[in-house]
Amino acid sequence: MRLTTTSYAILGLLTVKEWTTYELAQQMEKSIGTYWPRAKSKIYEEPKKLVSQNLARARREKAGARARTVYSVTPKGRRAFQTWLQEPGAPPQLEFEALIKVFFAEQGMKEDLLATLERVDAWVQMRRRLGAEIARYLLSDRAEFPQRLHIIALTSRWQLEFTRAVEHWARWARDEVERWKTMDDPSVADTRHLEAQAKAVLGGEHGDGRESSERVGKASLDQHNPKKGS
Repeated sequence: MRLTTTSYAILGLLTVKEWTTYELAQQMEKSIGTYWPRAKSKIYEEPKKLVSQNLARARREKAGARARTVYSVTPKGRRAFQTWLQEPGAPPQLEFEALIKVFFAEQGMKEDLLATLERVDAWVQMRRRLGAEIARYLLSDRAEFPQRLHIIALTSRWQLEFTRAVEHWARWARDEVERWKTMDDPSVADTRHLEAQAKAVLGGEHGDGRESSERVGKASLDQHNPKKGS
Protein backbone atom coordinates (compact mmCIF):
# COMPACT_ATOMS: atom_id res chain seq x y z
CA MET A 1 0.00 0.00 0.00
CA ARG A 2 1.52 3.30 -1.14
CA LEU A 3 2.13 5.94 1.50
CA THR A 4 0.84 9.45 0.80
CA THR A 5 2.17 12.73 2.11
CA THR A 6 -0.50 12.55 4.80
CA SER A 7 0.80 9.11 5.78
CA TYR A 8 4.27 10.56 6.22
CA ALA A 9 2.90 13.53 8.18
CA ILE A 10 1.30 11.10 10.63
CA LEU A 11 4.47 9.03 10.72
CA GLY A 12 6.43 12.21 11.45
CA LEU A 13 4.22 12.99 14.43
CA LEU A 14 4.81 9.47 15.71
CA THR A 15 8.57 10.06 15.59
CA VAL A 16 8.02 12.89 18.09
CA LYS A 17 5.88 10.92 20.57
CA GLU A 18 3.09 8.35 20.76
CA TRP A 19 -0.51 9.43 20.18
CA THR A 20 -4.10 8.21 19.97
CA THR A 21 -5.92 8.81 16.67
CA TYR A 22 -7.89 11.64 18.29
CA GLU A 23 -4.68 13.28 19.47
CA LEU A 24 -3.13 12.86 16.03
CA ALA A 25 -6.09 14.58 14.38
CA GLN A 26 -5.91 17.45 16.88
CA GLN A 27 -2.15 17.82 16.47
CA MET A 28 -2.37 17.74 12.66
CA GLU A 29 -4.86 20.60 12.71
CA LYS A 30 -2.85 22.57 15.27
CA SER A 31 0.61 22.13 13.80
CA ILE A 32 0.45 21.71 10.02
CA GLY A 33 -3.21 22.34 9.22
CA THR A 34 -2.43 25.68 7.57
CA TYR A 35 -0.31 24.13 4.84
CA TRP A 36 -1.58 20.53 4.85
CA PRO A 37 -5.30 20.57 5.77
CA ARG A 38 -6.96 17.17 5.80
CA ALA A 39 -10.32 15.87 6.98
CA LYS A 40 -10.24 14.13 10.34
CA SER A 41 -11.81 11.03 8.76
CA LYS A 42 -8.77 10.79 6.47
CA ILE A 43 -6.36 11.16 9.39
CA TYR A 44 -8.15 8.46 11.38
CA GLU A 45 -7.42 5.95 8.58
CA GLU A 46 -3.68 6.49 8.49
CA PRO A 47 -2.41 4.89 11.74
CA LYS A 48 -3.92 1.51 10.85
CA LYS A 49 -2.28 1.73 7.44
CA LEU A 50 1.08 2.36 9.09
CA VAL A 51 0.57 -0.55 11.48
CA SER A 52 -0.25 -2.89 8.57
CA GLN A 53 3.17 -2.10 7.07
CA ASN A 54 5.02 -2.43 10.39
CA LEU A 55 5.85 1.29 10.35
CA ALA A 56 3.90 1.83 13.56
CA ARG A 57 2.63 -0.32 16.40
CA ALA A 58 -0.64 -0.11 18.32
CA ARG A 59 -1.41 -0.98 21.90
CA ARG A 60 -4.59 -0.81 23.96
CA GLU A 61 -4.54 0.98 27.29
CA LYS A 62 -7.06 2.05 29.90
CA ALA A 63 -8.12 5.69 30.03
CA GLY A 64 -10.42 5.87 33.02
CA ALA A 65 -13.38 3.58 32.40
CA ARG A 66 -12.64 3.35 28.69
CA ALA A 67 -9.92 1.74 26.60
CA ARG A 68 -8.05 3.56 23.86
CA THR A 69 -5.52 2.68 21.18
CA VAL A 70 -2.13 4.37 21.34
CA TYR A 71 0.19 4.39 18.31
CA SER A 72 3.98 4.65 18.30
CA VAL A 73 6.65 4.48 15.60
CA THR A 74 8.70 1.33 14.94
CA PRO A 75 12.39 1.30 13.97
CA LYS A 76 11.30 0.48 10.41
CA GLY A 77 8.92 3.44 10.48
CA ARG A 78 11.62 5.80 11.69
CA ARG A 79 13.96 4.66 8.91
CA ALA A 80 11.20 5.05 6.32
CA PHE A 81 10.50 8.58 7.53
CA GLN A 82 14.18 9.54 7.40
CA THR A 83 14.36 8.21 3.84
CA TRP A 84 11.32 10.31 2.90
CA LEU A 85 12.97 13.42 4.34
CA GLN A 86 15.87 12.92 1.93
CA GLU A 87 13.58 12.91 -1.12
CA PRO A 88 12.69 16.16 -2.94
CA GLY A 89 9.32 17.56 -1.91
CA ALA A 90 6.56 18.48 -4.34
CA PRO A 91 6.31 22.19 -5.25
CA PRO A 92 3.83 24.37 -3.32
CA GLN A 93 0.17 24.21 -4.30
CA LEU A 94 -2.54 26.61 -3.22
CA GLU A 95 -6.34 26.29 -3.09
CA PHE A 96 -8.03 29.66 -2.56
CA GLU A 97 -11.72 29.80 -3.50
CA ALA A 98 -12.02 33.54 -2.95
CA LEU A 99 -9.28 34.10 -5.53
CA ILE A 100 -11.33 32.20 -8.13
CA LYS A 101 -14.24 34.52 -7.40
CA VAL A 102 -11.91 37.48 -7.89
CA PHE A 103 -10.56 36.02 -11.15
CA PHE A 104 -14.06 35.99 -12.67
CA ALA A 105 -15.38 39.04 -10.83
CA GLU A 106 -16.36 40.99 -13.97
CA GLN A 107 -19.27 38.56 -14.34
CA GLY A 108 -20.77 39.84 -11.09
CA MET A 109 -21.31 43.04 -9.15
CA LYS A 110 -18.75 45.38 -7.63
CA GLU A 111 -20.43 44.91 -4.25
CA ASP A 112 -19.95 41.14 -4.50
CA LEU A 113 -16.24 41.54 -5.21
CA LEU A 114 -15.77 43.94 -2.31
CA ALA A 115 -17.63 41.55 -0.02
CA THR A 116 -15.32 38.72 -1.09
CA LEU A 117 -12.27 40.84 -0.30
CA GLU A 118 -13.73 41.80 3.09
CA ARG A 119 -14.18 38.12 3.92
CA VAL A 120 -10.56 37.46 3.00
CA ASP A 121 -9.49 40.27 5.33
CA ALA A 122 -11.69 38.81 8.09
CA TRP A 123 -9.92 35.46 7.62
CA VAL A 124 -6.58 37.24 7.94
CA GLN A 125 -7.60 38.83 11.24
CA MET A 126 -8.73 35.45 12.56
CA ARG A 127 -5.39 33.92 11.54
CA ARG A 128 -3.54 36.79 13.22
CA ARG A 129 -5.38 36.22 16.50
CA LEU A 130 -4.80 32.47 16.33
CA GLY A 131 -1.15 33.00 15.45
CA ALA A 132 -0.69 35.30 18.44
CA GLU A 133 -2.23 32.70 20.76
CA ILE A 134 0.02 29.97 19.37
CA ALA A 135 3.11 32.20 19.65
CA ARG A 136 2.37 32.95 23.30
CA TYR A 137 1.92 29.24 23.96
CA LEU A 138 5.17 28.31 22.20
CA LEU A 139 7.11 30.86 24.24
CA SER A 140 5.54 29.85 27.54
CA ASP A 141 6.54 27.22 30.08
CA ARG A 142 3.50 25.21 28.98
CA ALA A 143 4.86 24.51 25.49
CA GLU A 144 4.67 20.79 24.77
CA PHE A 145 7.85 20.43 22.70
CA PRO A 146 10.37 23.10 23.76
CA GLN A 147 13.18 20.95 22.34
CA ARG A 148 11.66 21.51 18.86
CA LEU A 149 11.25 25.29 19.10
CA HIS A 150 13.99 26.02 16.53
CA ILE A 151 12.19 23.78 14.00
CA ILE A 152 8.70 25.03 14.81
CA ALA A 153 9.95 28.62 14.41
CA LEU A 154 10.81 27.93 10.76
CA THR A 155 7.29 26.86 9.81
CA SER A 156 5.55 29.39 12.05
CA ARG A 157 7.51 32.16 10.30
CA TRP A 158 6.17 30.90 6.96
CA GLN A 159 2.61 31.00 8.32
CA LEU A 160 3.13 34.56 9.52
CA GLU A 161 4.58 35.71 6.18
CA PHE A 162 1.78 33.99 4.26
CA THR A 163 -0.86 35.70 6.39
CA ARG A 164 0.84 39.07 5.90
CA ALA A 165 0.98 38.54 2.14
CA VAL A 166 -2.73 37.72 1.93
CA GLU A 167 -3.56 40.75 4.08
CA HIS A 168 -1.42 43.08 1.96
CA TRP A 169 -2.98 41.78 -1.25
CA ALA A 170 -6.59 41.89 0.02
CA ARG A 171 -6.30 45.49 1.19
CA TRP A 172 -4.55 46.59 -2.01
CA ALA A 173 -7.24 44.86 -4.10
CA ARG A 174 -10.03 46.43 -2.06
CA ASP A 175 -8.56 49.93 -2.56
CA GLU A 176 -8.28 49.23 -6.29
CA VAL A 177 -11.85 48.01 -6.69
CA GLU A 178 -13.31 50.86 -4.64
CA ARG A 179 -12.09 53.40 -7.21
CA TRP A 180 -13.61 51.50 -10.16
CA LYS A 181 -16.72 53.03 -11.72
CA THR A 182 -17.59 49.88 -13.70
CA MET A 183 -16.53 46.23 -13.70
CA ASP A 184 -15.53 46.11 -17.37
CA ASP A 185 -12.97 48.89 -17.88
CA PRO A 186 -9.43 47.47 -18.28
CA SER A 187 -7.95 50.98 -18.46
CA VAL A 188 -8.22 51.28 -14.66
CA ALA A 189 -5.76 48.41 -14.08
CA ASP A 190 -2.77 49.13 -11.86
CA THR A 191 -0.06 47.30 -13.83
CA ARG A 192 3.00 48.58 -12.01
CA HIS A 193 3.66 45.20 -10.39
CA LEU A 194 3.42 43.49 -13.79
CA GLU A 195 5.89 45.92 -15.32
CA ALA A 196 8.33 45.47 -12.45
CA GLN A 197 7.96 41.69 -12.61
CA ALA A 198 8.53 41.63 -16.36
CA LYS A 199 11.71 43.68 -16.07
CA ALA A 200 13.10 41.82 -13.08
CA VAL A 201 12.43 38.27 -14.24
CA LEU A 202 11.44 37.94 -17.87
CA GLY A 203 13.36 40.85 -19.30
CA GLY A 204 16.46 40.05 -17.26
CA GLU A 205 16.59 36.43 -18.34
CA HIS A 206 15.04 36.42 -21.80
CA GLY A 207 15.94 39.60 -23.63
CA ASP A 208 12.91 41.86 -23.97
CA GLY A 209 10.66 39.27 -22.35
CA ARG A 210 8.12 39.06 -25.18
CA GLU A 211 8.59 35.37 -25.96
CA SER A 212 8.51 34.44 -22.29
CA SER A 213 5.49 36.67 -21.68
CA GLU A 214 3.58 34.78 -24.34
CA ARG A 215 4.62 31.48 -22.80
CA VAL A 216 3.60 32.58 -19.29
CA GLY A 217 0.29 33.93 -20.56
CA LYS A 218 -0.50 30.67 -22.30
CA ALA A 219 0.47 28.67 -19.22
CA SER A 220 -1.86 30.71 -17.03
CA LEU A 221 -4.81 29.74 -19.24
CA ASP A 222 -3.89 26.10 -19.76
CA GLN A 223 -5.68 23.58 -17.63
CA HIS A 224 -2.97 22.20 -15.40
CA ASN A 225 -3.85 19.62 -12.81
CA PRO A 226 -0.68 18.13 -11.25
CA LYS A 227 -1.10 14.89 -9.34
CA LYS A 228 -1.34 15.71 -5.65
CA GLY A 229 -0.23 13.69 -2.66
CA SER A 230 -3.31 13.13 -0.51
